[in-house]
Amino acid sequence: MTALPNDTPRKLGLVIDLDVCVGCHACVVNCKEWNTGGYGAALSDQDPYGAEPSGTFLNRIHTFEVVPEPNGCGGGAHGAPGASPMVVHFPKSCLHCADAPCVTVCPTGASYKRAEDGIVLVNEDWCIGCGLCAWACPYGARELDLAEGVMKKCTLCVDRIYNENLEEVDRVPACVRTCPTNARHFGDLADPASAVSRMVAERGGVDLMPEQGTAPVNKYLPPRRHRGAANGGESAAGTAPPPPKATGFVGWLDRALDRLG
Repeated sequence: MTALPNDTPRKLGLVIDLDVCVGCHACVVNCKEWNTGGYGAALSDQDPYGAEPSGTFLNRIHTFEVVPEPNGCGGGAHGAPGASPMVVHFPKSCLHCADAPCVTVCPTGASYKRAEDGIVLVNEDWCIGCGLCAWACPYGARELDLAEGVMKKCTLCVDRIYNENLEEVDRVPACVRTCPTNARHFGDLADPASAVSRMVAERGGVDLMPEQGTAPVNKYLPPRRHRGAANGGESAAGTAPPPPKATGFVGWLDRALDRLG
């Protein structure tokens, strides 16, 4: 098993603004392109043009429609009658957790967390493709490359951010560099004076599913309440029971929307 560093002086990670992400998948495409020709084995595809295309991706976007409740609470998939729905595009990749269970469960030491900057990586020469790290990750952020038989995950483009042959403006993860709406930001979240740390403090950035206890480095900026959602209709008292409390990711999204009230 692999031990985690006691602490890392730097915590490199992403801040993702859910308010301006439009779900264009530009980050997904550029991530695939860069990591197919960069760090580690190429990201393979299986029947990419078939009826059910499949392949290895390090970054995926999930899209949800939520209907906020008029009292400021997130209503999940049910919401309140008459309330205006909100579409939330949710990018998700490895969160480079401080207490990463994918690392400590690895039987060969292939998964590890760098002491100098907190990036979680996989030594593909040591990976046996057992999948234990994928089972341990509560965010589903790891994918087994079927062609190579090794586990793949976001590396924060470690072969790019330290590459002095690139212009300084390009020394950021490929997904950050390509985002057309500036929804993705990269920096040191251990430094309270960094741009990403100030952004998290000012916008109330949150952890994804903090109840998992993994202390993810990546943060999300919740979507702002839009006027139509804020002025949604009220339900008649007693006409229907409140929707059940959502759990898991949908529950986390509900709680993030609660902060907007």
